[in-house]
Amino acid sequence: MGFGIREGRRQAKENLSHSEGGDCTRCGGDAVASSIPGYLQCAKCGYEWPDPEAKIAKSGPRDSISRDVERLEEFKREMSSGQGLARVLGVDDSLSNEQKDSLNRLQDKWMTGMQGQYNAAEDERKPLMISFDDDDNLLETQVGSIHLVDNLFDGGEEIRVEYPGLGTEFYVINDDDSLGWKRGRSLEETTRNIASIINRSSKLVHAYAEGNSVVLELRDVNLDSDSLVIYVDDPGGKNMTVERLGVILDPDEVQVYQDYHQVIKIALADGIITPSEDQLLWAMRQNLGISDEDHVRIVLDLFGDSAVKECPNCGINAPLYPEYSAWWCEDCQHWV
Repeated sequence: MGFGIREGRRQAKENLSHSEGGDCTRCGGDAVASSIPGYLQCAKCGYEWPDPEAKIAKSGPRDSISRDVERLEEFKREMSSGQGLARVLGVDDSLSNEQKDSLNRLQDKWMTGMQGQYNAAEDERKPLMISFDDDDNLLETQVGSIHLVDNLFDGGEEIRVEYPGLGTEFYVINDDDSLGWKRGRSLEETTRNIASIINRSSKLVHAYAEGNSVVLELRDVNLDSDSLVIYVDDPGGKNMTVERLGVILDPDEVQVYQDYHQVIKIALADGIITPSEDQLLWAMRQNLGISDEDHVRIVLDLFGDSAVKECPNCGINAPLYPEYSAWWCEDCQHWV
């Protein structure tokens, strides 16, 4: 017990000690640009302070939560004044009857609440991107999340964000990699670091931290949420898990065939098995003792022979040949 206290004091002293020659007044680390305009951030301890040489243009009120509230209240006042949604949006002229009816249906929905997405890690906040279905209902923007179980990593942990035809984005635990994330002093800090790295680099998703979870939303509303793949390669102890549509996609957690059927439905919702989905399903089959032949039979039962597999070499969608229980890539001339 005494050793643990002394060790904790030693680590605290190292974390808080100041080294000469650095920029940070707290620990002596080097200064890097902060995500907040006009501020610097310590690369070592994360402490932020005003940049004495910064020149911030005063072009208007700074975006903040209170400013957002003011804008929302202003919007509500305009709506309640009887002008109508069309006039407020400046599209009152040359509307068809169907468009007018649709805008009238949307007025109550706009007044009761909005759901959307913005890039939380960028310097400038982005406006909400709101999507509606055919019945004018707001669409859920969250497409998946990565849950961090603990803050003890073995090394080699990798997060993949994948979309058929658009490729795969890799985010690994690596302090020296521009796409690498590092373990923070707490689980929440690690979560924020992962979200920031993905958000800054991804062309597929927005990411933000919510407690111990990294929540992902599609960056482009034209992308199909069913086609997005989120995969975690976590060797050693289990530190991270992926959740899609309320289902934890963890090969170690599948116990019965029904679990595998459910994951197959999620993976093939768009009719394509991507390389990361293929790796996930293979790992689950190893745990459940499902043969490749049984796997193909399950795919045929659920989706018929129209399910294709994206070739990891050329990216072409290879067709299924049920008689061989495999997919054949014509361009690469091999089974995938």
